[in-house]
Amino acid sequence: MTMVTTMIKLSACIEMLFREVEFLQRIVETKRLGLDAYEFWSWANKDLDALEAQQRATGLKLAALAAAARSNTLFSDRNRQNLVDPANRADFVQGIAESVEVATRLGCPTIIVTVGNELPNRSREEQRQSIIDGLIAAAPLAERGGVTLVVEPLNTLVDHKGYFLWSSREGFEIVRAVGSPHVKLLYDIYHQQIMEGNLIATIEANIDLIGHFHMADVPGRHEPGTGEINYLNVLRRIAATGYQGYVGLELRPTKPTHEALRDFVQAVAAL
Repeated sequence: MTMVTTMIKLSACIEMLFREVEFLQRIVETKRLGLDAYEFWSWANKDLDALEAQQRATGLKLAALAAAARSNTLFSDRNRQNLVDPANRADFVQGIAESVEVATRLGCPTIIVTVGNELPNRSREEQRQSIIDGLIAAAPLAERGGVTLVVEPLNTLVDHKGYFLWSSREGFEIVRAVGSPHVKLLYDIYHQQIMEGNLIATIEANIDLIGHFHMADVPGRHEPGTGEINYLNVLRRIAATGYQGYVGLELRPTKPTHEALRDFVQAVAAL
């Protein structure tokens, strides 16, 4: 791992931030906060023409979006059993193909992938292999589109009971097994503090396999400074690895977003 300090680039997840205004205005508010990038979840329920126009008007970059599809519910919150089940593979790959098209249109380098809830009637080994095989099938689409798929472990203790992939260690093993530079891990600092802790050592040891970060404090998933994580120190150590990607602010502010995050954004800029 090469240690070359870089600047931390923050991205605003506008699904959770600036909820006091309508969706497109949140891109404008992101710029007002002093950030140059935003991200969101599913693109299937968005007005892509309006998003593209607002992005062009503000000059912001789209850091990440979540995989989705136009014609099925595989990627919806109500049907999270996707990559763990090989029966869903064709739909998953089709969704990735459509997501790559949208990401290319919006200049987005990163597509977030969740794996689904654990199936009770199959072994973890079978489900893990299904995840690997699905990502191997989708990797060429990401490679041709010049984007990176980032697989996200989620916590199962607070927010996502039953979700298959909760461990970053297993996530890194899956990424290694896929063996594509266009498939990496989304390391969500909030989720991993709940499930594993040992944040800095894990990040530094695996930074080459991390394609995106999310952050929120623990407990509560609120802004930095409300909980137990020393975020300025964590971000300082991420910068020291030479990481070039974004860190997404995916959190629930305890007060209006500008008030909740203004000081923190300024502190990060001064790192």
